[in-house]
Amino acid sequence: MARILFVCLGNICRSPTAEGVIRHFAMTRGSDHEIDSAGTGGWHAGDPPDARMSAAALQRGIDLSAQKARQVCVDDFYRFTHIYAMDAQNLADLEAIRPKDARAELALFLGEGDVPDPYYGGPDGFEHVLDLVEARCADLLEKLA
Repeated sequence: MARILFVCLGNICRSPTAEGVIRHFAMTRGSDHEIDSAGTGGWHAGDPPDARMSAAALQRGIDLSAQKARQVCVDDFYRFTHIYAMDAQNLADLEAIRPKDARAELALFLGEGDVPDPYYGGPDGFEHVLDLVEARCADLLEKLA
């Protein structure tokens, strides 16, 4: 069983979407993985995902409503087997706080390139993020199977 953490800046758009998508895919496929998300910043801690992202995800049958934002912590590097950063800046921030003896595999979510932050854009940005996240999560589950 893999333990997967997705990380973006505030944990209200990209990382909760990845958490919700892979959780949804895992349930439909009968996969058993521990899945969570967090932000490198803590200013949204306790908040639900962005309402625009939640609405876009729900249109695709993915419910993000039970999630609450939290900030990544040092324990995450020991608890999770895989930590995926949504962009290069998040990856750099994670590498800066990663303990030297941490066991988690740390990588960019897309492998190469960033998942764009849709927060300041229009509805198309949220749809684009969902497209990217759905494709990558399907691939991740295949690799973890």
